[in-house]
Parts: sequence; C-alpha cells; structure tokens
Amino acid sequence: MRSLGLLAAASALAGAAAAGAAEARKPNVVFILADDLGYTDLACQGSRFYRTPNVDRMAAEGLRFTDGYSCGPNCQPTRAALMSGQYGPRTGVYTVGSIERFAWRTRPLRPVDNVGKLPLDIRALGQALRDAGYVTGHFGKWHLGQDEAHHPLKRGFDEAIVSMGKHFDFDTIPEVDHPEGQYLADFLTDKAVDFIARHKDRPFYLQLHHYAVHAPHEAKPEMVARFVGTRPEGGHHDPTYAAMIASVDESVGRVLKAIDDMGLGDDTLVIFTSDNGGVGGYSREGIKVGKEITDNAPLRGGKGMLYEGGIRVPYIFRWTGKIPAGRTSDRPINSVDLYPTLLEVADGRSEGTLDGSSYLRILTSGGEWKPDRGPIYWHFPGYLGASKGQWRATPAGAIRDGDWKLIEWFETGKVELYHLRDDPGERNDLAADQPGRAVELRAALVAWREAINAPMPTPRAPDPDAPARKAGKGGDDDE
Repeated sequence: MRSLGLLAAASALAGAAAAGAAEARKPNVVFILADDLGYTDLACQGSRFYRTPNVDRMAAEGLRFTDGYSCGPNCQPTRAALMSGQYGPRTGVYTVGSIERFAWRTRPLRPVDNVGKLPLDIRALGQALRDAGYVTGHFGKWHLGQDEAHHPLKRGFDEAIVSMGKHFDFDTIPEVDHPEGQYLADFLTDKAVDFIARHKDRPFYLQLHHYAVHAPHEAKPEMVARFVGTRPEGGHHDPTYAAMIASVDESVGRVLKAIDDMGLGDDTLVIFTSDNGGVGGYSREGIKVGKEITDNAPLRGGKGMLYEGGIRVPYIFRWTGKIPAGRTSDRPINSVDLYPTLLEVADGRSEGTLDGSSYLRILTSGGEWKPDRGPIYWHFPGYLGASKGQWRATPAGAIRDGDWKLIEWFETGKVELYHLRDDPGERNDLAADQPGRAVELRAALVAWREAINAPMPTPRAPDPDAPARKAGKGGDDDE
C-alpha cells in the first residue's frame, strides 16, 4: 500500500509539474500582414463586393480596432516601424526607394534622403522575440533590405523566405523550389502552416507577410471567375482584385484551421492588418492616375496620402480564451505599438527606444480598457508622384490627438484640422473655425519633430522641366 501511495504522490507531482509547465509556456504569435489592403476591403469592414469569410470569422472570434493606423502612407516606412517600434525619423525610413524616383526638382522643396534598409544597429522584432525564447519565422515580403546582411535570417529570424514583385513565376531569397504556376500567396501559406506544425511544441513567432494585394494585379483564374458578373458596390468593382483578396482570406482560413486542429488556439495570438491604405480614392482629390483598383470610401484618399484613406487600415486580433469574442475598440493604435505589445506578450526584454505603447490589456479586456494615450504622429518629408504633373503626396506631417487630427503641408505651411469622430471622411476643415486648436496641435507636432530630430525638406528654386532621374513606374502601381 505504501508503494501505491508513493506512486500516487509521484504521479500527482508529475501532473502538477506538467500543468505548471503548460501554464508557464509563452503564447505563440502569428502576424499576418497584407500588402495594400484598404480599410474597407473586407466584408467585416463594410465591403459588399469582396468576400472574406475567414477574416470575418477571425473578427467575430476576437477584437477589431476601428481606428488602427499604419505608420506610413506606403509600404516601407510601415514595415520599418513594425520591426523597430520606432517612427521614421529615428530609422530614416519614410518612403520607398530613392528620392530620384519622382521629379522633385519641379517642386519648391528638396526632399529628405530616404534610408532604404532597416539600419543594422536596430534590434529588430524578430531578434527581441528570439531572445525571449521563441523560434522565429518569416515568409513573404520583407522590403527592409534584400542583401545578406539585412535579410531576416540576419535580423533575428531562424527561418525566412523572402519574395515580392510577382504573384506567379516568383523568385525567392534564398532560392526555394516550388511547383510551376503556383500562386505566391499559396506558397507562403504552405510554408507558414508547415512552420506551425514543426514548432507546435514550443513558443513560436511567425510572420506571414503577403505580397498580395499589391500590383501587379494577378489572381488564380478560378478565383476570378467567382466575381465575374458581380455588381460593383461602393467603388469595389474589380474581379481580379477581389480574387486576390479572396486568396489572402483563404490563407487566413488555412492558418486558423492549422492552429485549431493542433489544439493551439488558446495558446496563439493571431494578428491581421495591412501596411497602408488601398490604391484608390484619388480621382475625388482631382488626382489623375491609372485604373483605381479599389476605394477606401467613406475615408478620404488612398495609398501614399496622409488622409485617412492612406493610413487607416484593418486591425484584427484573435486569441481564443484570452480576447473576448466579437468586440471592437475605437482606441487609436499605430504600427509602432506592435513591438512593445509583443514584448509584453512574450515577457521579453526591451532595449533602446520604443516610440509605441503596448495594447495587450486592451486586447484582453475586449476593448473595455480605454487608457489615455499620447498623440500619434506621421512625418513624410518627400514626394510621391501619380501621372505626369500630378502628385499623391507632397512633403507633410500629421498628428492625431484624441479625436482631432491636423495635417501640415510643408511647401506652403498650410494646415488642415479635422474632428475624426464626427468627420472620418475629412470633408470639413475646421482650421479656420478653431484656430486655437489648430495652433495647439501644430505646436505639438513641431515640438515632436524637434524632440525626435526629424529632418525637414529644404527650400529650392523649382525647375518645371526637370525629369525624374531614376526609373520608377509611378502612378497607382508604385509604392
């Protein structure tokens, strides 16, 4: 009997130890990033044309932020902010590529030179999470340096395959075999699901960063066929673009299914967002571009602009049993907030400057916790072209503080003031009606630029005939 008692005690101790180990295990994180997906490009965000049942289910099972922002109006500055937790003036990344992509010499300011790769002295998010005990993987678009030193394999990721530029017949870095004719979103999802399966028994951090729905707008024919003949709704009209969104949605569904089938739902935070606004909304601003592939209405403008259509994006989180289901939050969040949030999730160690703040408690409270946060800032000291003589963006800065947003245009010094709760479409400029508030917000924006040493464009005499000096596609197909 005594031996049976000892066995029972040993079994109880073993069970307690196993329970303690399970309880102590750090949660997994899966971060899915779409490229150029607009604020209303999901059914759960209001579209009546695009079909996104898997992302919609993710929102129904978790929390959706209505006021989530990208750090930049185009790809690279947002990705730099996500991986560094820092605003563009600290990393030097505020746009894509060289200033020579557009004919800036026709304008009155010389733009600030852009940094095209995430500086190596920055401890990237992958490194911080690997230091916290995670196995880390990145599959998809990186855009922070494709060379060996800047590749995600050297920035804290144990496994990484980078690809962008094509949806079919794509290349990868490093080279990886794939079936002829395979769609990139499917390939990346295959790698992501395989990563989860191989690392399900230890904490993992996975980045699935799609190149879709970025141009070139290409989709699988069987997906396109689903939308041919569908009546356009609210500026959403293109069957190929709808099919690209459907492939991203299918990817989300496959990842969620893998997590749930492996019993990892309670242990895995899943994040879905986009890097900037959708490619559309320009014609209402008098900007001529090629085909507008989508529309961000009721938001104003689109990709490349500091109006809401260029920077407000979907933000959806699911963590079974930790995030209450079917909730929304109108608390503003920004790309720079992801890094500190995931550090808190991982119980990781912070090093260096982080400009954002963690929203983990907002997630776990289902949006009930509504802390006061300081302003959110944007700094875009450059130009983005459209068609000849047309510009999506000229040098500007912006601040959102509470429900108020101010945009400052550096060429003229003009400011625009909007109350976003009442006017999310930014149609009613209140700068003249509320000059005191405009002065206060502009002073706060200037003070932030001075505190962060934000470089400013410099005056020059414009040359109306000066061409761009470096090839760039321009228009709505460009970054």
